[in-house]
Parts: sequence; C-alpha cells; structure tokens
Amino acid sequence: TQRVNLSTVSEFVLVGLSDAPEVRFLLFVLFLIIYLATMAGNITILVAMSTDTRLHNPMYLFLGNLSLLDILCPTITVPKMLEALLLEKKVISFTGCMLQLFFLIDVVGTEIFLLAVMAYDRYVAICHPLQYTNIVSLKLCAHLAIGTWVVGFFNSLLHTSLIFTLSFCDSNEVDQYYCDIPPMLALSCSPTYSRELVFLVVAGVLGSAAFVVTLMSYIYILVAILYMKSSESRHKAFSTCGSHLTVVCLFYGTTICTYVRPSSTYSPHQDRVVSMLYGILTPLLNPIIYSLRNKEVKCALIRLISHVRTLLTR
Repeated sequence: TQRVNLSTVSEFVLVGLSDAPEVRFLLFVLFLIIYLATMAGNITILVAMSTDTRLHNPMYLFLGNLSLLDILCPTITVPKMLEALLLEKKVISFTGCMLQLFFLIDVVGTEIFLLAVMAYDRYVAICHPLQYTNIVSLKLCAHLAIGTWVVGFFNSLLHTSLIFTLSFCDSNEVDQYYCDIPPMLALSCSPTYSRELVFLVVAGVLGSAAFVVTLMSYIYILVAILYMKSSESRHKAFSTCGSHLTVVCLFYGTTICTYVRPSSTYSPHQDRVVSMLYGILTPLLNPIIYSLRNKEVKCALIRLISHVRTLLTR
C-alpha cells in the first residue's frame, strides 16, 4: 500500500551541489558571506524599526514583516547547504525534509502575498495621499499582515501534505540542495498527475491574484508619477518604484518559473540557479532596495548606531 511504500525511504540525500573540493570551498565561503550579510542587514533593520517610534506606522509594519521573511527564507535552506559543502553531510531525514519544504513554501507564499499588500499600500500613499490615513489604518495593516501569514501557512500545509503522501521507493537522491516541490515530484514513484494539477491550480490562482494586485498597483503608481509637476519628485518616485518593481519581478518571475509548471519540464541545473535567485539573492537585496534607500530608515539606522556606540563607550 501507499503507507508501506512511504516507510521504504527514511532519509534523503541532497545531491544538488558540486563534488569538486576546490569549488565546494569557494561556494561555502561565497554563500556564508551572502548569508551573514543578509542576516546582518535584515536584523539591523528590524531592530531599528522596532526601537524607533517614528517608524511605527503602516508602511514600516510591512517592511518589518518583509525583513523577518528575508531572515527566515535563507535560514531554512542555507545552513544545511553550508553543512553539505563543508562536511559533505548531504543526508536529511524524512521528517527534516518535510519540515524544510513546509517552512520554505510557507515563507515564499507569505512573501508573495506581502509584496502584493505592500504594492497596494504604496498605491494608496501615492495616488490617494489625502485619504491614506483613513484607508490604510494601523489596524487594517495588522490584519493584512496577519492575513498574508495565514494564507501562506494553509497554502504550504496543502502543498506539503500532497507531496509527503506520495511514495518514495526507487531512489532517495534529491537533485537539489534542499527539499522542494519539483525535485520531490520527480523523485516519487507514485502517479503525480492529480497532485500536479492541484499545485498548478492553487499556485496559479493565488499567485496570479497577488501578481495582478501588485502589477495594477504599480501601473497606477507610474501613471500618477507621470502626472507629477516637479521633475525632482518624478525622478525620486521613479527611482524608488523602479527598484521595488525590479525586486518584485525577480521574486515573482523566479517563483513562478519554479512552481507554476508541469514536472515534465523540470530541469535540475536550471532550477538550482533560479532557486538561488529567490532563496538567497532576493533576501539580500530587499533590505538595500526597500529600506536603505528610504531616508527615514537611514535616519533610524544612524540613531541606532549612535545609541549602540554610546552604550559601548560607557
């Protein structure tokens, strides 16, 4: 039966990284530096936002949630990848693999919905500035932020339960550096058509809805910017929105390439590059683009550094 088949594989081997020792060490150093920089950037922004009362408003509530997601996303996959690169310990237990996939899909899904909510927030701020405080209250923002996490959780629960009720009986080698939906589907010895159909429909509907909200918000924002009389204001708004849109397109493009497609098109080498873009590079870029380009955040960071210096010199 299916349940008996499940017990034939108790652990998986992650084979998605190079076996050449010299390349392995270089990759270890590179990913460790990126991971530490990502942690430092996002943790600093979270501390600055939580300690500075000037930043206790809707926009920064969303940015704080984004920073938290950008801490969690690489933390789910990178430490295990670093362990595999340095110690050649590529084995992950069945439960460990299941939890890794669950938390990854949870965080990625939540971030997709959060980026849509943030785009809507910016649309209201730029296109309806006088009504902004009436439309986007702190209470509404808290509900929207919680909503993104709840939808992300149930979306992940569905995907994970569909993957881990499959049978894995022929091989236990996952052709990726972490447990993810496409390589797990490719590895299964069960028929996967019905599950793939569910994945495509759910990911397609939820992903498309979030993408349409994000895209329409930015289209309205760009139109509003074009009508601005001051060329300086126009340039500043274009610069900020252009950066946001770049990150959004990178994140949506890579996640859609990974999850919204049939498993017959699965390419391990291509998927490794794509997954590194949204799983490692985007969390590094987000604090730079969304926060460090923001004057209020910069001031908050300067105040935080000054406060830390004062404490250290006492």
